[in-house]
Amino acid sequence: MKFGDNLRVLRKGKKMSQEDLAEKVKVSRQSVSKWETGEAYPEMNNILELCKIFHCHINDLVNDSIIDMDSLDEEIKMSVVKFKREQQTKMKGLSKAISIIAKICRIIVIVCIPILIATMIILGVLTNKVNVVDNEIRFDGIKDKITIIQKDNKNTSIMLNGKKVEDTANQESILKMKEILDNNSKVEVLSYIEIGFTFLIINLILITIMLKHLEKLFDNINKGDTPFTLENVTHIKKMAYLMIAVIILPNIMGSIFEIILNTDLDIDFELFSIVEILFLFSMSYIFQYGYEIQLDSKGKMYGEEDE
Repeated sequence: MKFGDNLRVLRKGKKMSQEDLAEKVKVSRQSVSKWETGEAYPEMNNILELCKIFHCHINDLVNDSIIDMDSLDEEIKMSVVKFKREQQTKMKGLSKAISIIAKICRIIVIVCIPILIATMIILGVLTNKVNVVDNEIRFDGIKDKITIIQKDNKNTSIMLNGKKVEDTANQESILKMKEILDNNSKVEVLSYIEIGFTFLIINLILITIMLKHLEKLFDNINKGDTPFTLENVTHIKKMAYLMIAVIILPNIMGSIFEIILNTDLDIDFELFSIVEILFLFSMSYIFQYGYEIQLDSKGKMYGEEDE
């Protein structure tokens, strides 16, 4: 709130009209109206007179918001609380919604983990059945076969059971699969698959823990007097560290696999990932700074409506 908003809240808290206030300050009603709309600003002697009328500090009038609740009399304090109540209700409702969404996402990720384990087992069995003969990829016990026709250095046709594979992404995947199978034994390929899926599962476990902290954080914000508590600062920091691990680990593993498999898997550490890391660190320090400020001011974001 600006000066005009603060003045309006204090005046209404006293159940005074603009005419009543103008009479007490010994100015015109138009002057009070201009103060409240921001068209004009009172002189210092009038500000001091307003402080006497409303039993408040100068800071409560001139700051962006009324910060010293204890300096106000009970009647005005209640009007300020009512003014904030709608905003508090929205904030608490949003916090509750985010907490529920985080819980749902965490459950979904937990369900995905056994599915990935099953996929890892199935891929292990299928990989053992794959054979590369000349320019064909064949599957033992399965009629399907992939034929790669190299026309020249730039043009390659890929046929699946006699039908041409048109999708470029599928073509690239098949060529990379053939390259990996050509350069590595089945045992090596199976090992890489197991290691890759293991790291993917570890990533999902980290995401699950991170979502648990997110759920708890916003549940605390919904139930607490303020988000800036030591427990919430801890949740923010742990989420930051976990998210950094989730961002970095796949890139590290991808780079390692590129070296081992001697093939380009298009793994790049994007600039956006660095921005995400910086943002997460910033959030943790903002919460910590807010917590330290709150220790000095004993301020509250929520809860005043119950006073």
